[in-house]
Amino acid sequence: MKLGISIGYSGGQVELPLARILEAERLGYDSVWTAEAYGSDAVTPLAYLAAKTTRIKLGTGIMQIAGRTPAMCAMTMSTLDALSGGRAVVGLGLSGPQVVEGWHGVPYDKPLARLREYVQILRKIWARQEPVTLDGQAYQLPYRGPGATGLGKPLKSILHTRQLPIYLATMQPQSVRLTAEIADGWLPIWFSPQRMPLFRPALEEGLRRAGNGKSWSDFDIAAGCTVIVGDDVRACLARLKPTLALYIGGMGAKTKNFHNEMIVRYGYGDAAARIQELYLAGRKAEATAAVPDELCDELSLCGPPARIRQRYAAWEAAGVTTLLVQTDQREALQLMAEIVGLQR
Repeated sequence: MKLGISIGYSGGQVELPLARILEAERLGYDSVWTAEAYGSDAVTPLAYLAAKTTRIKLGTGIMQIAGRTPAMCAMTMSTLDALSGGRAVVGLGLSGPQVVEGWHGVPYDKPLARLREYVQILRKIWARQEPVTLDGQAYQLPYRGPGATGLGKPLKSILHTRQLPIYLATMQPQSVRLTAEIADGWLPIWFSPQRMPLFRPALEEGLRRAGNGKSWSDFDIAAGCTVIVGDDVRACLARLKPTLALYIGGMGAKTKNFHNEMIVRYGYGDAAARIQELYLAGRKAEATAAVPDELCDELSLCGPPARIRQRYAAWEAAGVTTLLVQTDQREALQLMAEIVGLQR
């Protein structure tokens, strides 16, 4: 298994954990991943890290496709790839209606078609075989819809680049299936190794639909996992609860919260409903307290080193091929490197 380090997005101030990232690179971690919501973006930090590192891959985990046209995404990531010596990895996601329509000001429509066509356009741009055209449901190149001048011209990228690896962050069965069909990797959200049977049929169907002999060996499952080393397991698990409460309770509308729906699928329906009720009522501390320890334990590796070593086996058995470590502890980075057997 490969290891990555996931640093997420910033809060009120942009603060990159540079020492932690450099330590991960020294230990032999394969990749570092940023994120974006509606504050800091995912790409600018990677450009900075490209100049501070030498080997580690630079992944967006994730960029919101609503925030960039496919062409702008291709341009941005190709530029990053060129400046970093071929280290860019493109992680994409749909986000949700609240952010897409409320922040980016575009409709949240045709999500599956939009995801498929976005990837198609990226591949066409990077191939540079011909000027790019697409007559899709979500995207038209050249654009011919309302307000078009009729002067749009198919273009071919000036920049000579390569086919960058594309990872998709998806949650629902149809989008997970599409991910296995068209992407190089999957960025599962709130992954629990014991729940892999929920996802395996969609992934297997997607690999079959690829139609080019694609198999598990051609597909990377890059799952995020919070790792906290400590003697008090419950205290370690408690550190996950504020973030889980935010996403289960408040990251989305009451009637459309993909994170809440995922936890319901995991069998925590009553807890998910209670967390959302409390969070939307402004009772965030109570919502945090309502997050079950058992759920936190499924999604993480917490406790003394021996416990983490023992529980890591489930992630490997589930087919995870890249573990994206989320931690602020140097000892956690070092422990995972020892468990996986990284060569420095």
